[in-house]
Amino acid sequence: MPPFAVALYHTDPATGRLILHAMPVMVVVLCILAVAYRYYSAFLAAKVAALDDSRVTPAHRFNDGQNYHPTNKWVLFGHHFAAISGAGPLIGPVLAIQYGYAPGLVWLVIGVCLAGAVQDMLVLAASVRREGKSLAEIARHELGFPAAVIASVAILFIVVIALAGLGFVVVKALGGEDVKLPAGMTVTAPQYESAKVVGDTADAKLLEFPPGCTVHYTAGDGGSNRPESFRVRCPAAPKVTQELLGPPPSPFSSTVPHREVYTLPANCFQVIPGSSWGTFTIAATIPIALLVGLWMYRIRPGRVVEASLIGGVLTLGAVVLGEPVSRSAMGAWFSLTRDQTIIALAVYGFVAAVLPVWLLLGPRDYLSSFLKIGTVGLLVASVIVANPPLQAPPVNEVFLNGGPTFPGSIFPFVFICIMCGAISGFHALVSSGTTPKMVEKESHIRTIGYGSMLIEGLVGVTALVAAAALPPDLYYDINVAIDRAPQFQAQVKEVDDRYGTRPKLPPEAGDRLHAANVDSPAHLDLGTVEEKVGGESLRGRTGGAVTLAVGMSVVFEQAFRWVGVTGDWLLKYWYHFAIMFEALFILTTIDAGTRIARFLLQETAGRVYAPLARPDWLPGAVIASALVTAGWAGLVWTGSIDTIWPMFGIANQILAVLALTLVTTWLVNNGRGKYAPITLVPMLFVASTTLTAATKMVTGRFAGMIADGEKLVASGSVDAGRKLMVTGYLNSGLTMFVVSSVCVLLLWAAARWVVVLRGSGRAGET
Repeated sequence: MPPFAVALYHTDPATGRLILHAMPVMVVVLCILAVAYRYYSAFLAAKVAALDDSRVTPAHRFNDGQNYHPTNKWVLFGHHFAAISGAGPLIGPVLAIQYGYAPGLVWLVIGVCLAGAVQDMLVLAASVRREGKSLAEIARHELGFPAAVIASVAILFIVVIALAGLGFVVVKALGGEDVKLPAGMTVTAPQYESAKVVGDTADAKLLEFPPGCTVHYTAGDGGSNRPESFRVRCPAAPKVTQELLGPPPSPFSSTVPHREVYTLPANCFQVIPGSSWGTFTIAATIPIALLVGLWMYRIRPGRVVEASLIGGVLTLGAVVLGEPVSRSAMGAWFSLTRDQTIIALAVYGFVAAVLPVWLLLGPRDYLSSFLKIGTVGLLVASVIVANPPLQAPPVNEVFLNGGPTFPGSIFPFVFICIMCGAISGFHALVSSGTTPKMVEKESHIRTIGYGSMLIEGLVGVTALVAAAALPPDLYYDINVAIDRAPQFQAQVKEVDDRYGTRPKLPPEAGDRLHAANVDSPAHLDLGTVEEKVGGESLRGRTGGAVTLAVGMSVVFEQAFRWVGVTGDWLLKYWYHFAIMFEALFILTTIDAGTRIARFLLQETAGRVYAPLARPDWLPGAVIASALVTAGWAGLVWTGSIDTIWPMFGIANQILAVLALTLVTTWLVNNGRGKYAPITLVPMLFVASTTLTAATKMVTGRFAGMIADGEKLVASGSVDAGRKLMVTGYLNSGLTMFVVSSVCVLLLWAAARWVVVLRGSGRAGET
């Protein structure tokens, strides 16, 4: 094999499978994105949007120092990128790895160039031409008042669902949780070792099991190894028996080799603590952002570079300081439970939505954008340098019809799972929300709208590569929920047998003293990774955030070895840096999204009581922000990742259909109907995938939840059954409502296109 070919691919000696490497994939993607920006975005700016710097933008016409505010091009680029870049481009590609990496990669590249970036740029242009108004107001101007009412209500529901999806990822990454274990589950400890009681109350005992245990979730399931230590809370002491392993080692020894077997009673939970390191780092970025905002606008006005350097250094310092804080007495303050994390997240979203944009939201997003873009750039460079093999299969035939990370078949759900990195309706809210109120010149729309979306597409590609570089068994150890492990055990084993790159070793090779080359990504197991990341519990941490952090940290570690930076200590810093990076991605979308929803709710409520429509009226801002925050926080509180994420994907993509429909109407109404196919074709494709997915979810997953709830009620579990039924009905109702609303607007708009193109209607002004 030629030397260059070694950098492109290799053949796995154990299975004979051809394994592609990441570097050539990344180089090709970068070239495609560069060509799209250089030529396609220039065409959109000159011909389709007809951008003109002689026009006065709303930021100048309505400058109020709070919401309308002319902003430096690159500062606004940072704000916009930070606001649109949420959980989608990070989490979606990671979850979609269950289908293989090829479908997601193709959709990311094609979708971002021809659909997502086009939508973002043209919605931003339309909003700037409409005084920085929202999508609903654009609908009113292009289609009339009734359309605006339908759009307002539909968008408001979609935003709440989207923010719930984003918030859930933060909760999974930072918050602790209790995972229910099946009754009768047995845990076999290693020879001569036993579980320790680390907590004992009147209601429960907290046991810590040592590394190397064998777990049988159900009788006869073959068992699975748990290389990491873990804690279990039991309502009563488990039954303990001894499994003899043979006679005493010598006639003079009274110790018989044995292992202790623990049979767990019903209602046991594995206790996964919250990430105090990650939570401290994220908490520290809030006062840092406030300092940056005050520095740029009050202490040293206009000193953007100074503020950026101060913010960047303090943020990196917070990552390093997080470890000693997590190990100190203060660590308990930042180790939050799931519910505490939801409350803290809701409080932050509310405060950020009410405060002036220059004080927290603007500088935080700007600061975050430096970290985001810098980290993405570092990850791209690290992928090229480390050139890790893509150990996930190109197409995973085992889970083509759905699996543990995402329910549903590859079509249409790969397009729902991967949304924001390819196209996202949520971006249209930012492009018609905070950003158009701050655009200084129309020519900036190309860089801010199209350019930011291309960077987000690149984020999606890097996330996909980082996850695909992990061994399949490690990927599923993290992404299969503990209580669902028996359900997917056979399929996960089939995946590992088909596509696993770990050599088939004899049992004694599991001993750490016999392990060879354990630092290779191909040989990483869960226990080794948990040790390297600082003792974090990783098994069953579903939702994609933890998987991505592990994948990123492994790629970074491999790349830095090329420059001589090595050591087991390094991975834990990279892991927690990645967790902080992910949480910042999502938090900046939550604060901007909550603020956008607040504007939308105020616009709608203002038709009933006029003062509510004023964005600078404090009582209206407080009431609207509180209602929006309560809505998405309530969904996070009652939901799970396998219900919220698909619903988030459907709502998000149906909003993209609405945005592309309105942009098409804007083009037609203003005499540029010949360019309508540029937005019409991606709109029709996204509509077909989203409507198919919505039908499958309502008639399948959500209907199944209702049926399961009815069975639980009939069996006597009334509270659990009713909760499941309410969630099923709520999810079905929300999904059908937003889909129906957008379909009505689509038909309404189509009628408008026909009227104008036939010459029966009068085109509006640009």
